[in-house]
Amino acid sequence: MLGAIIGDIAGSVYEWRNCKTDDPETIGLTKGGCEFTDDSVMTVAVADALLRKRNYVETFKEWGRRYPNVGYGGTFFKWIKAEQVEPYGSWGNGSAMRVSPVGWAFGSIDETLAEAKRSAEVTHNHPEGIKGAQAVAAAIFFARNGYSKSDIKGFIASCFQYDLNRTTASIRPEYKFDVSCQGSVPEAIICFLESTSYENSLKLAISLGGDSDTIACIAGGIAEAYYKKIPEELVRFASSSMPFEMNRVVADFRERFHIGVDEKEVKNNV
Repeated sequence: MLGAIIGDIAGSVYEWRNCKTDDPETIGLTKGGCEFTDDSVMTVAVADALLRKRNYVETFKEWGRRYPNVGYGGTFFKWIKAEQVEPYGSWGNGSAMRVSPVGWAFGSIDETLAEAKRSAEVTHNHPEGIKGAQAVAAAIFFARNGYSKSDIKGFIASCFQYDLNRTTASIRPEYKFDVSCQGSVPEAIICFLESTSYENSLKLAISLGGDSDTIACIAGGIAEAYYKKIPEELVRFASSSMPFEMNRVVADFRERFHIGVDEKEVKNNV
């Protein structure tokens, strides 16, 4: 989940100042002006709900009201502020940007898909909204469990009918700002599949333009699970960009699910 948050923060400065480039390695990930957005707040909210076994509606509203000015979509912002608890049929990528903790928290793909659906449908109960969340959670589940990129690609393409046979170079020229799951989740997954490192996944995501923070958030969440380690510079950058209470949830979640800990060390301490 920290990988998703770093992607959000790094991409935030590019969301409204897109940096389309055929040379992604020139993109800076720790630029001045970067800050956490709704993607990070809601990722923390999902982690908090899983850690404390709270319902998603209550937790989303609590965290959203605590941090109200971080770029929520208009309908979601109204939902946070209102007494309404019913979903509103969204197919937006909000369900996918926040789901990364689910990919870490369960022992089977069936449990992961079921929980991703639950985390999405409290707001994003449109089939595409649910599908986007499930696809991202599934990719993280398989990545953290050592599956190859080819295996991950095959499962996602078969189960969710996303076209993952494109490249970032083919997507980039015509790609526009798109907040739908169907118009951003496949692109983010392709950035991960094409990447050579955690950092490279973020740079590829930002290089597409469009909804840069969310695409980097999604790609970064998967890349963290696959590459296992995030450069300390980026970890410190994210930590210094977030308030204590968000850092606390991230730390508790990583400890609870042994993220970033050597597996041999975990087994020796069980």
